[in-house]
Amino acid sequence: MEETTGLRERKKAATRLALHQAALRLATEQGLDRVTVEAIADAANVSRRTFSNYFSSKEEALFHGDTERLRRLLQLIREQPSDERPWTVLSRAATRLTEEAYLYADPSWLTRRRQLRGHPGLAAHQVAAYVAIERELAAEIALRLTGADAPLRSRVLAATFLATVRVAVQQWFDQPDRPLLDVVRTALAAATPAATLVDQRAPVGE
Repeated sequence: MEETTGLRERKKAATRLALHQAALRLATEQGLDRVTVEAIADAANVSRRTFSNYFSSKEEALFHGDTERLRRLLQLIREQPSDERPWTVLSRAATRLTEEAYLYADPSWLTRRRQLRGHPGLAAHQVAAYVAIERELAAEIALRLTGADAPLRSRVLAATFLATVRVAVQQWFDQPDRPLLDVVRTALAAATPAATLVDQRAPVGE
């Protein structure tokens, strides 16, 4: 039974990926505004109904790769020790994700994704996806904080962290002359919360 379920999930993942790749290819070849859901479904050799079972719009299909990376980011954060400083945990997860997702990414995917980065429709969907992930991230960070203001601090940290990662990736898309890993590390260092910097200072007298 578990083997059957696993096979079914792998087939779903393969179909979802095929739709994403078809949407990305068609959007870069024809322009996002000209691409239809029907064309994406045809290119992926599935029906229009099948497309609707996986994505609610062509924008969602296009952003699928980025959404998967955000979900992976959450997983990497949850796997880390609960007694680590939140910003340390977040920074380590972002570094690991960068190594996994971009250092070995398909060059054609990166080229196509870079070509679509400034489209208003895709940008709006990107913001919505980050907002959705931000809620889950804030809840995870709150588990690592203490004090009455933990909910507020967790939301601030989540928003700051995701904005930093998003800006770093956009900077790299616009100016890919530096390795993305370097850009991400630089951005995270620049955005390190003041409270974290205070915690990292040696006690007076040492």
